[in-house]
Amino acid sequence: MEISGIISAIVIGVIIGTLGRLVVPGRQRIGILWTILIGIVAALVGAAIASALGVADTKGVDWIEWLIQIALAAVGVAALDRAKTARR
Repeated sequence: MEISGIISAIVIGVIIGTLGRLVVPGRQRIGILWTILIGIVAALVGAAIASALGVADTKGVDWIEWLIQIALAAVGVAALDRAKTARR
């Protein structure tokens, strides 16, 4: 993977993680680095799911792929927040 691929993965991770965090109601007690990591993982897994479903490459904006990625990020943010809350 080239440096441009790493940078774009981080940027997409920030966007997907932030959107996923906005979808989850209430206050989340996780840091920005966790949000970025969840966003990167959600972007990669969401792209794989969209590709398996055949909706990854469409004409124009891939809205279904984005929705899958944001939903996965929201689930990841909520799960990590609940795990951190349960520890306290």
